[in-house]
Amino acid sequence: MSRNVAVIGSGLIGRAWAVVFARAGCQVRLWDPSPEVRATLRQTLAETCTLSGDDPAALDNVTICDDMASAVEGVEWVQENGPEKLEIKRQIYADLDRLAPPDAILASSSSALVASSFAKGLVGRHRILVAHPVNPPHVVPVVELCPSQDTAPEVMDRAEALMRAVSQVPVRLSREIDGFVLNRLQAVLLAESLSLIEQGIVTPEGLDDTICHGLGRRWTLLGPMATINLNAPGGVTDYLDRYGPTMARLSDSAARGEAFTEAAAKRVAAAMPPPEEVPERTRARDAKLAALARFLKD
Repeated sequence: MSRNVAVIGSGLIGRAWAVVFARAGCQVRLWDPSPEVRATLRQTLAETCTLSGDDPAALDNVTICDDMASAVEGVEWVQENGPEKLEIKRQIYADLDRLAPPDAILASSSSALVASSFAKGLVGRHRILVAHPVNPPHVVPVVELCPSQDTAPEVMDRAEALMRAVSQVPVRLSREIDGFVLNRLQAVLLAESLSLIEQGIVTPEGLDDTICHGLGRRWTLLGPMATINLNAPGGVTDYLDRYGPTMARLSDSAARGEAFTEAAAKRVAAAMPPPEEVPERTRARDAKLAALARFLKD
């Protein structure tokens, strides 16, 4: 694939995006505002490839740039990975709108801010959208494409096509919504999980086992809609006829925002490995996710 893309911001998500584009054959220009980060990027990118089982030779497609202007010169896609702070985001997009080619798509990895909040008033707001990945995107392929009211349909078409071309799985939203789709689903599941733990109904380990070896294992192959279609002889309508009233009763009594308490956090934290083990356990998780991705692809 002979395409030029820029990755702005080189933290965990930015480096993972660089691998996504580079292994697909894109020419990637990578920039981070921190000179210290740029100085170690070759090493950290190589580590990212090693952990995910990707060929480090793909990194020959990556050029590390010293400034934003050179990073976005001549590209068709910009993947921005800046801080989740609105004022910083607005400044980044003012710069990107000014510096990037006028037909380049400007996509944000934001998981909390919608495009209209940082694209408002910009000449190129029609080419700005959110392309929200799951961490880490080089081993978990889904990408939520969320437009603002100003995002052109043609831009959404191009965004979806590019994501498919680099082997991601685009999910196209019709309009902006707080949290997009994935985080809204995750929030509901987390709320009920924390509530069940705080009530003493299940331990944190038992809760995680329920997902890992129950719902999660099934959902690896089929989403919840496809799952319920197979869970009754007559498909979805039969399932909802049989189990809809029960599910409605359970969802009506499920936990909401009140479940996110300090007490719940302490109870879960006491059952988890200490924070100093997080980096190593993250690397182990990513390696397993990469192995699972290869298995599912084959």
